[in-house]
Formats: sequence, C-alpha cells, structure tokens
Amino acid sequence: MYRLRPAATADLGALRALIDASVRTLGVGLYSPAEIDASLVHVFGVDTQLISDGTYYLIEETGAIAAAGGWSYRKTLFGGDQAKEGVDERLDPKTDPARIRAFFVHPDHTRRGLARQLFERCASEARAAGFRRLALASTLPGLPLYEALGFCRYHPIDVPMPGALTLRCVHMERAL
Repeated sequence: MYRLRPAATADLGALRALIDASVRTLGVGLYSPAEIDASLVHVFGVDTQLISDGTYYLIEETGAIAAAGGWSYRKTLFGGDQAKEGVDERLDPKTDPARIRAFFVHPDHTRRGLARQLFERCASEARAAGFRRLALASTLPGLPLYEALGFCRYHPIDVPMPGALTLRCVHMERAL
C-alpha cells in the first residue's frame, strides 16, 4: 500500500537513489547517456530548501520511496542544491506562479498515478497559499504527464552542462 508523507532530511540518501534510478531509466531514448550522466551531477538532485519549507513529499511502499515531488513559493524553477546560487527569494502569489518541482518516480512504480497524487497535493497547497497559476520546467519524459494535467508548453529551456552538453526541458504553465 502506498503512503504519501512529507519528505525529511533523513530521506536524503533514499531520495538521491530515487532520482538516479528515475533519470537513468525514464530518460533513455530521450537523452543521450552523456546527457543523463551530466544532468545527475549538474542539474538533478535534492533541493533541500523544499524539504525545509515543508513542500516536498514522497510516496512510500513498504518503507521504500516510490515517488517524490513538491511545489515551491520560491523563484527557483528547477534543479537540486548543486544548481542553485544565493538566496532563493519568495514569489508573490498575486503576480507569480507557484513552482511544481522535482517530480521523480521510481521505474518500478510508473503508471500507477503516483505523480498525479503528488501533483494534486501540491496544487491544493499552492492554491491555499494564494497562488492562481503554476509553472514548471518539464524534462522530456515528463511532458505527457504535465500535458495530461493541463499544463501548456510555453518555450524550450536548454540547460547548458559541461562538455558542450545541453539538457532539453520545456517551460510549462497552467491555471489553478
């Protein structure tokens, strides 16, 4: 049975393993092996600010993390701690969209509605915090999910990485 709960700092090791498994498996065929490797070093990872803010969640099954994702009232659109610089300023819910952040599903648990369950929790909390729009940076594997959730593509985001590599993502938004 699946159980949704807030992520805690004690989950960091398990979250890192989830992110690695998710990116390495679900990105195959959409990103090159070199792009996947570089993205795990330079882009993807845990954003501990989300855990500190109490806006990052995980879904467990018998003690193992099956999925994780969150939302944010801060300006960062994507990336783990290693991709951030400086203070992550707060957004104004009257003018800015809340961020949907860091959704990862373990390959053994895909297509079970876990990401949708996480999204519904995040959207509900963002709405309660006064936000009326949501924004995110979708990876290529995430596009079908986010389009099914009503997000519209706005523009590509090409994230530069060392070695002349680029991680292709898409900026998406939707109303709450």
